[in-house]
This record gives sequence, C-alpha cells and structure tokens, in this order.
Amino acid sequence: MAQITILCGSTSESDASYLQTYEDVKDYYGKQLTDTKDLKTSACDASSRPLPEHIKRALIEIHADISSRYYGCGLTVPECLENCRILDLGSGSGRDCFMLSKLVGQQGYVTGLDMTDEQLELSRKYINYQMQKFGYEQPNVEFVKGHIENLKAANLEDETFDIVISNCVINLSPDKKAVLKEAYRVLKYGGEIYFSDMYIDKKLSEELARNTMLWGEGIGGALLWKDLYQVAEEIGFSPPRLVTSRYLTINQELRDIVGDYKFVSGTYRLFKLPKEIVKEQNLVTYTGGITGYEKKIQFDANYTFMEGQAVEVDEELYGILKNSRFGNYFSFQPLDSVPESKKGLIQDPFLFAERGQARNLGSCCESKSCS
Repeated sequence: MAQITILCGSTSESDASYLQTYEDVKDYYGKQLTDTKDLKTSACDASSRPLPEHIKRALIEIHADISSRYYGCGLTVPECLENCRILDLGSGSGRDCFMLSKLVGQQGYVTGLDMTDEQLELSRKYINYQMQKFGYEQPNVEFVKGHIENLKAANLEDETFDIVISNCVINLSPDKKAVLKEAYRVLKYGGEIYFSDMYIDKKLSEELARNTMLWGEGIGGALLWKDLYQVAEEIGFSPPRLVTSRYLTINQELRDIVGDYKFVSGTYRLFKLPKEIVKEQNLVTYTGGITGYEKKIQFDANYTFMEGQAVEVDEELYGILKNSRFGNYFSFQPLDSVPESKKGLIQDPFLFAERGQARNLGSCCESKSCS
C-alpha cells in the first residue's frame, strides 16, 4: 500500500491525488449526504443479530439528529468497556462516541476524531445534551479535527488509549497502513483496535477506484481482507480476529457501475501485545462478570465462551486474553498434551457471510474494565 506523505508537505502527483480524495470525501459526507437514507448501499442497515440490552438502552438515549446522520457499516462496540479510554477514528455525527461515553461511565473517556467540519459541528452541538441525558457532572467525550492517518498532528500521544474503534471509515482513507500504524502508536499495550469496514472480493480497477461517488460510498477504497492480515503483521499487531460479517447490497445505480464485484461489511479486532509474551494452546474458562455478557461472550467468529465452561483456544487467543483487559475475567489452565490437529480459524469475511446468509443470519457487528 502506498505511504501517505501529504501531511509532511510533499507535492508529488500521488500526494495531490490523496488531497483530492480527502476533499471529495469531506464534500460527500459534509454536503452531499444529509441523512442515512442518502447512502446507496446497505452498509448502514441494522444488524440482524440481537443487540445486548445495555447497548440498546444507550442507543435509545442518543439524540435523533445524531442518529439520523449516522453513516457507519456496523456497531463497533467491543466488550468490557467500563473506565476505558476510547478513540473513534472518523467519528462523524458522534453517535458511536456518545453511546460509548455512556458505556465507559463517568470515569472513562471517549475522543472522536473527524476531518469534516459539518460533522464536528453537529457532534459538538450535542455534548451538553448527552451529558445531561446520562446524568454526568462533567463531559467524558470530546471531538477533535484531524486526519486518521496522522493522529500526532491532532496531539494524540503514544500509548494513550485502551481501545481504538472505527466504523466504516478506514475504507475512505487512501493509506490504510498509515491509519493502522497510527492506531498502533496511540494504543496502550494490551489494547485493541476494533473496527467495522467494507471489504471487496477482488482488486478494483484503476478507473473505478477514481470514481468519487464510489469513494464516498466506501467502495472505491474497500479493503482486500488478506491485505489487512499482511499490514497488521508488518505493523506489529496480533493476527486480526474476524468478529462477524455480512454481504452488502448496493442500489442499481452503483451496480451498473461496479458490475460483478462483491462486498461485505466485516468487523475485525487486532491487539497490540508485548513482544515477549508467552503464546501457547491453553484451556481458558470465562468466569463471568462482563457487563451485558455475564453468562456468555462471543469473542470472535471462532470462539464463544460460556460462564464456567473450559474451552481449548489457540496460541494467539491465549496471549490476547491473558495480556489484555480481559485477563481478569478468565482463568487459565495449561493443556496436558498438545493436540495433533489445530482448529481451523475462520478468517475470510466472505466465507463467514456466506455461512450466515445460508442460515439467514448475516450481521455486521456485535459488541471490562480498564484500570
């Protein structure tokens, strides 16, 4: 993936192209779109997977003006949020930030970052309203202007956040690697980026990739899922864990342009772990207690934990659970012997979406405590 340099003052042809992409996206989300219904894909359709009650209650308290300008492709709400510091990349109208500000509690904090003035104006307008709605004495949310490829320019410091989220925004960036590299920098060790985005089944042609409407809809910059794994490894993240995915439908106007390309909305979680941690296959038992998931937690597309039941997990997941905010909610027991065959993990969001479609399930996302 090309490295972005426009924020360092370069004036190359590719940099000019990046600048134009930013301006096109800002115009699309700041001026052309006035409501969720203006989008030409099913990206913002509600997930068919039932939402936990604590998330439903938080969403109900969000002002209608905020929700009506929501352009995400999923619900980026990981588990275990109390007292966490969270960064939302491309916060838009602020819907996810306000919801999370309710879930992290008065002692947590949420920062939303966006480059679109109209969206920032809207989200800032309702800070006092939402804080009063939640019964908070002091705001625990803020919105700052900036580019998701250069968080340092927005004065976001190293190892500041427990969680970074992004809801259908990374596909709008001309440099995905820069985005993930910055997310890695601002995350604390043991933290994660939990994001929903659009994925494409094959590389888009150069002509289609230059189409401004396709960029605005997220299609022009949609990721190839295998590229995500490569970039994550290069940066230092643990291998991405697929959470869920569903196929996207697009209207006839877009279908006439893109032809037979296929798209899914997929959610992945990537963890920033210390390099020296032990990784081994292990028996882990969920001891319960996570708000909204007291008896059962579906960690990703491959593992669901029931309270009190031991589950054999792969080396990477053991390392994640042991060395993240989830550690206090699981007990760990070494295996007496290493199994001859390992469980094959589902990584492909298209495969997962096909299985969900066959079961008439498909969904985009599902949604601890930080010290």
